[in-house]
Amino acid sequence: MRRDRRRKIIASSCCAIVASCALSLAGTTDLRLIQAAKSNDVAGVTRLLKEHVDVNARYGDGSTALSWAAYNDNLPIADLLLRNGAAVSAANEDGATPLHLACTNRSATMVDRLVAAGADVNARLMNGESVLMSCSRSGEPKTVKTLLAHGADVNVKEKAHNQTALMWAAAEKHPDVVRLLIDAKADVRARSSSYPTTVVGEQTQKSGREKLNYTVIRGGMTPILFAARSGDVESAKMLLAAGADANDAQPDGMSALVLAAHSGSGAVAELLLDKDARPNSDEIGYTALHAAVLRDDLSLVKALLAHGAKPDSLITKGTPIRRANTDYNLPNTLIGATPYLLAAKFAEPDIMAALVAGGANPKFVMPNGATALMLAAGMGSQRNRRVVPLIESPQVIFEAVKESVELGADVNAASSTGDTALHFAATAGNDKVIQLLADHKADLNVKNKRGQTALQLAASGGGRRAAAAAAADADVTGEKVVVAGHPTTVALLKKLGATQ
Repeated sequence: MRRDRRRKIIASSCCAIVASCALSLAGTTDLRLIQAAKSNDVAGVTRLLKEHVDVNARYGDGSTALSWAAYNDNLPIADLLLRNGAAVSAANEDGATPLHLACTNRSATMVDRLVAAGADVNARLMNGESVLMSCSRSGEPKTVKTLLAHGADVNVKEKAHNQTALMWAAAEKHPDVVRLLIDAKADVRARSSSYPTTVVGEQTQKSGREKLNYTVIRGGMTPILFAARSGDVESAKMLLAAGADANDAQPDGMSALVLAAHSGSGAVAELLLDKDARPNSDEIGYTALHAAVLRDDLSLVKALLAHGAKPDSLITKGTPIRRANTDYNLPNTLIGATPYLLAAKFAEPDIMAALVAGGANPKFVMPNGATALMLAAGMGSQRNRRVVPLIESPQVIFEAVKESVELGADVNAASSTGDTALHFAATAGNDKVIQLLADHKADLNVKNKRGQTALQLAASGGGRRAAAAAAADADVTGEKVVVAGHPTTVALLKKLGATQ
């Protein structure tokens, strides 16, 4: 009994010390009510309110007990606080009111309760983000409907980029919210701010290479451009019906159609085509057809061709490549490429066939002498796309090479460096491709301008250092070369008749 009594006394003393410390840390501010709300302690909140604790006391960041009730989506505590005089629109240091927090939680019930208590439906964060924008981004239509019904400004813009609630709803793929905003007369052609940004690549980080950095224009987005990028077909339909321009474009020249294709939003791209989007827009440096090939979208390729896309349009400018980039991109090394050449590079035989059926020239040659056959065989770096594996299987590459060969590609054509398709296949160690090329009379002993044959490249794994004598395991620069290339490819080439 004595032990139990001692425990109770100690516990009581500890509680008193904690309360005393809380009061001491806050000066004269009693934070117990905020702590109770933060802990979802309904009984504690009820008791403290009976003690007439300040219902609008604030933490150092400006948050109140009602802020925490809204954040925790605790309606019973919110009701208790509001009935006892809680300031319904008290904002923290960032400008966030309880209504902002309820919107972030997608809590229609809490939003209704706060609005009924007189919350400011046009409250804004310090960065200008309105309550309506918060609700539109989180995507609960009931919250948006309540705010609009109580006078929320549908076209207010945040400060950083002048974006609107409609832009955010389209960007986050919330078509039900988009519908409500359009019905409330949201500006479907509003445009966000554009601004320059410097593109910095890993290759420019070394001292003296800063001049390789370059500036591009970002922003300048409209709701239809956000829908094109996010792939929100339903929102795009409503925006177009409300007056959005199917040929809208960013300040850098990227049209909504190209943006949709490049973003993998094939369904939106096809919708735009049906609404008279120009299929050959190339102000950004490439067309939607190039982008559709990049994304391996056969359906969109066919739709573009059916709507008059030029099958032999050229890439005139690569896409900006950011540091540590993993996005889909078209590097400057592909300037001068047609969609068919891209399809060959990315090993897409079905798209190659569709392009030829649509009038593409399968024998087109790039300024550096590259042919579709060389690209399919492995010329240049392989794949740089997220969804498709970085290096396609040898069988897929074989099918692309076969498609090119069957369309009459010259198996002995050489690039500006003197490399043929056989050189690239040997470097990659793709035996099936080598056999196919040999069956079509490829020169097995041809040397490139560096003096390398396919056999040497296969033996050295493509390395230049060992190229001169790797096939014979000769002595190079005083060291014995270990053949670390493709042994089966070396054996195959020798079997086929390669001697150098």
